[in-house]
Amino acid sequence: MIITLIGMPGAGKSCMGRSLSQKLKMKVIDGDRLIESKYDMPLHELIAKVGLEGFKKIEEEVLLSVEEDNIILSPGGSAVYYDSVMKKCSERGVVVYLYTSPATVLERIGDYSKRGIVLEDGKTIEDLFSERDPLYRKYADITVNCDGSAFAKYKHVALREINKYISRQEKALSRAEEV
Repeated sequence: MIITLIGMPGAGKSCMGRSLSQKLKMKVIDGDRLIESKYDMPLHELIAKVGLEGFKKIEEEVLLSVEEDNIILSPGGSAVYYDSVMKKCSERGVVVYLYTSPATVLERIGDYSKRGIVLEDGKTIEDLFSERDPLYRKYADITVNCDGSAFAKYKHVALREINKYISRQEKALSRAEEV
């Protein structure tokens, strides 16, 4: 089982991943840290070096290389651009969209020039949200509203919804085996 956390930069994917990891006793893998470790540089420097399209190829390759099971995967917000990655995540578990509004994203991340965000020149966070939100919703099995500052509440909602989803999947599998 893989629990994949998707959402905008600043949605809390890494923080939520660490928190859920403790509660669920699952290892957390942060996609951005995997890339930084593999290429030995911060994301914003890697993007500057290889360009957005080059970075997208790297990100897709690194995320597809994750073969571990019983993990929480916290990929970068741009993971939804790769149908191959999202299909793999969906097939292997549950995809959770941590929704945050553009205003909350801007409040949380401040100066995003050092964040390594896949953002074309001239585009804003609002533009990025308009582009990605439909993709997040397309791939999500669960959506948790993480807008605002009540992290403890979001964590409990996410945990409850994940447990409900897993329970429904197990029941469906049990019924299918009976047939």
